[in-house]
Amino acid sequence: MATTTAAQQRAQTKAEYDAFLAVCPSHKLLERISGKWVALILTALGSGPDCGGDPRPMRYSELSRLLAGVSQKMLTQTLRALERDGLISRTVTPTVPVTVSYELTDLGLSMYGLVRGLKLWAQHHMDDVLAHRASYDETIA
Repeated sequence: MATTTAAQQRAQTKAEYDAFLAVCPSHKLLERISGKWVALILTALGSGPDCGGDPRPMRYSELSRLLAGVSQKMLTQTLRALERDGLISRTVTPTVPVTVSYELTDLGLSMYGLVRGLKLWAQHHMDDVLAHRASYDETIA
């Protein structure tokens, strides 16, 4: 019986991730990152409020204003989850009042391009989707 190192065991486990299985950690991660607030937060942090700039830190209040419709509770929960997963970092500056900013980590930056692409796709194809919805609704009405 051959022994394996810890690194080999981690590599083997990583190779066996299967997001189609509910018990797989990658399945849980996909659940987390597929939320609309996650995509919008990562896009905002990755390209600024105008979604055309470079990645930069943003304060909680900036994110709250930018993300129309997000509740304070949902924004806080999503930011904490993203920080826990290592996609964003939180920096507290001791000012009066305390300044808290969020920015993408290297891991978050690696995902930024994907979610920005989804956001842009949704914006670009919304008219097509609305037309298909109307057509579909007419056929089943």
